[in-house]
Amino acid sequence: MSFFPGQDPAAGNKNQCDALKAVIVPRTADLGDGFTVRRALPSAQSRMVGPFVFFDHFGPTVFRSGTGLDVRPHPHIGLATVTYLFDGEIMHRDSLGSAVPIRPGAVNWMTAGRGIVHSERTDSERRVKGDSLHGLQMWVALPAAQEEMAPDFAHYAVEQFPIVRDNGQTVRIVVGSAYGQRSPVKTTSETLFADVHLKASSTLPLDADHVERAIYVLDGDIDIAGDKFGGERLLVFKPGDRITIRALTDAHLTIFGGEPMDGPRHIWWNFVSSRKDRIEQAKAEWTAGHFQKVPGDEIEFIPLPAK
Repeated sequence: MSFFPGQDPAAGNKNQCDALKAVIVPRTADLGDGFTVRRALPSAQSRMVGPFVFFDHFGPTVFRSGTGLDVRPHPHIGLATVTYLFDGEIMHRDSLGSAVPIRPGAVNWMTAGRGIVHSERTDSERRVKGDSLHGLQMWVALPAAQEEMAPDFAHYAVEQFPIVRDNGQTVRIVVGSAYGQRSPVKTTSETLFADVHLKASSTLPLDADHVERAIYVLDGDIDIAGDKFGGERLLVFKPGDRITIRALTDAHLTIFGGEPMDGPRHIWWNFVSSRKDRIEQAKAEWTAGHFQKVPGDEIEFIPLPAK
């Protein structure tokens, strides 16, 4: 889900909250069959938040009978992809031989390292009556010293993640540590991702435990220091300030971030690297067919974009 024709929206007005670094309105594109994708990162206002270099919110979508998601085999280098669903199911296959469906609340963590190929599709059985789909796909950059590590794939079931409930708050700790709990997901750098539901009038503190932090509002209205924000907004915060999130209505949001990366990252198509020459190498290797194929999905592939 990396092909994206949307344009950056115009910047909005300055907010009252001094802790806010940026408010990002995602670029939006309809990829067909009513499948809408909103890309919040990278943007002109913020290229990265911690190790997160890419943040897509897709759906909610209801596919017609006989249709579904079809992301053909394509390559990655230098990153880990994180798929997290709120509704529906995606069948993941990759060149390591993994063939694992992901369902709501679970995590597929695929480390590309020096190179991996994968596809993401709606399984044939779920196409019969049509299927719903809603979720996030994120890319986490790898530290420069580990960009060429061996590729890997890990699936974490929904029951593996700790949940914190208190006074109208429900927080699932998906990656990293927060609110006294730690996720089992193994990462290459300090990373945070949490799935949050707030009842109207409840509040949630967001401490400065992680240097770089952001929240993405999926649904509902929240208030931060007198500023109101609705759904489909990415709020990036400055380091060091304790934030209080107040729900004006029932709200659904995610918290993510972590330690700053060890330098900028170059992104071209599905390739991420600290070195431009490594991306050129990956482009040549994909064009020449040097990446491994995906068992069970060997016929189709996404060609290298023209530019």
